[in-house]
This record gives sequence, structure tokens and C-alpha cells, in this order.
Amino acid sequence: MPEIEVKPEHAADPNTRRVGILVGVVGILLSLVTIASHRAHTQAVIHRTESNDAWAYYQAKKNREYTSDVALTLLKTLGSDPAKFEAPVQKLEAARAKYTADAEKIQDDAKAKDDETKVEERRALHFDIGEGFLELGLVLCSLFFLARNNFFPLFGVLASVAGTAMGIWGALL
Repeated sequence: MPEIEVKPEHAADPNTRRVGILVGVVGILLSLVTIASHRAHTQAVIHRTESNDAWAYYQAKKNREYTSDVALTLLKTLGSDPAKFEAPVQKLEAARAKYTADAEKIQDDAKAKDDETKVEERRALHFDIGEGFLELGLVLCSLFFLARNNFFPLFGVLASVAGTAMGIWGALL
């Protein structure tokens, strides 16, 4: 494919220089939004992993609570002398109460991590949409050099403004 050259008659066109600078500015904005998008996706994955860990810990506490409950039921059902089993029953009841309280705290933490994940995923989506509009703007502005039609940079600027706005919106979330 032949390379695109700026011929002397095109270099005299004042729009060539303006559009060239515009392409550079849109490229810079695109790189900023792309980096922000990647960072938001990474943060969403980190929060999701922390949430999954918290839910696994919650499940472990609930399993221990259930195990204590089963042990209590067995002691109360099979025990012939209640005085003999009083100390283990109290110990198991205390453990069950502790596991229940711990599980509630862990559940709240896991829900908070889920909420953080949703926020980061929303931010990443805004950055992704902004990235798409900025890429479209970059391509449209670049088409000016092939078609020499002012239509392309005009719509390229509109797409770039929309992409920049989405990037800013994502940063403000």
C-alpha cells in the first residue's frame, strides 16, 4: 500500500496543519482514556477477587456455625447425664454465637466489596465508550488527509468531544 504523502499543494492548505494538530490532540486524549480504562478494569477485577474471598470466608463461618449446631443437637439428644455435658454444650453455644456474629460482619464486608466492584465496572464502561468515540474521532479526522473533505474533521471533533465527555464522566464516578 503506498504511503500517504503531504504534497506541496496540500501543505499550502491551512486546514492540513490544523487537522494534523487535531489528530495529535485526539491521539493524546485517546491514550489518556485508554490508560484510565485499563486501570478501572484492573480495579474491578481486584474488588471482585476481594469480594469472592470475603464470600468464601463467610461460607466457612456459616459451615462452622452449622457444625456447632449439629454437635449441640447430638450432645443434647444422645447425652444421658446433662450435668456431664454442660461444659461442652456451653462451649459449643458460645462458638456458634461467635460464628454467627463473625458471619454477619463478613457478609457486610462482602456486600461492600460487591458495591465497589459495581462502581468500578461502571467507571470502566464509561471509559470504554469514551475510548470508542475517541478512536472514531481519530479515524474521521485522519480521513481528511485522504478525502480533503472538511466533513471528516467536523464529525471527528464531535466524536472526540463525546469521547472526552465520557472519559471525564467516568473519572468523576
